Amino acid sequence: MISSPSVASALSSKAASSDLFDQSALSTLAQRLVEAARRAGADAADAVAVRGISQGVEVRDGRVEESERSEGDDVGLRVLVGQRQAVVSTNDVSGDGIAKLAERAVAMARVAPDDKYVGLADPSLLARDFPDLDLLDPKVPSTSELERRACEAEAAALAVKGVSKSGGASASAGIGGMVLVTSTGFHGSYLRSSQGISMTAIVGVSTGMERD
Repeated sequence: MISSPSVASALSSKAASSDLFDQSALSTLAQRLVEAARRAGADAADAVAVRGISQGVEVRDGRVEESERSEGDDVGLRVLVGQRQAVVSTNDVSGDGIAKLAERAVAMARVAPDDKYVGLADPSLLARDFPDLDLLDPKVPSTSELERRACEAEAAALAVKGVSKSGGASASAGIGGMVLVTSTGFHGSYLRSSQGISMTAIVGVSTGMERD
């Protein structure tokens, strides 16, 4: 996945996360990849489309040292020609990018060695109903909230007896989604979120310092 960290993003956190919650665009993209592969000569194909957004804040001694944000899209396509397969991926599907990606994948598969184990799962074995695994917290913390969490973690560590210095603290959050489509009619997707807090504490003085 290609990501580009940036303190100031052109999209607001709210707008970007709203785009993530709607996976229709990812579904359409994956379906187009599969259809392009079949037109290019593949006997079968499956495609994955992934999108993610993450942000984080690092502090030291109560001050922000770094704030970053990353957004990324990625697609992967697997094609099968007989008992041969090839896998390609890209983050550029503009213009005729999808058709060219499919053609390149089929060309690669045609010169790949035979593998008797390759193939898509039997459609009768595929899941059709998916339980709610509660993987997503739709509330995205703001940059100021992440800064508050990092500072709070640092202050809590410095309050511990024996801790003499802070090695820095950080707080992060992210949301990601994935869609899988196959030429045999399977369509599956999920959204998940993650949040984290970390802090490095230093104990001792001079040459007797240790960190954890």
